Amino acid sequence: MSNIATQIRIDQNVKQEAAELFAMLGIDMSSAVNMFLRQCIIHGGLPFDVKIPQYKKEVLEAMREAKEISEKQETKRYSSFKEALNDIDL
Repeated sequence: MSNIATQIRIDQNVKQEAAELFAMLGIDMSSAVNMFLRQCIIHGGLPFDVKIPQYKKEVLEAMREAKEISEKQETKRYSSFKEALNDIDL
């Protein structure tokens, strides 16, 4: 089986967070993309549902409130998922 180089465009933050996640799983980006493509072939489509989530009224209100709070107060921002995990006391 021969390999072929493929070029795709990915948001920089998404790529960084995904690479960090895959590193924790012990795989690289290429392996993860190959797994995804193989799953698409096995399923005859995407291996997950693609739909607009239908949130309960309470969840939407909580999300609105959280956004409002974060806009009013200075909240800590993270540049990566790994950085946020490091900040959590486990």
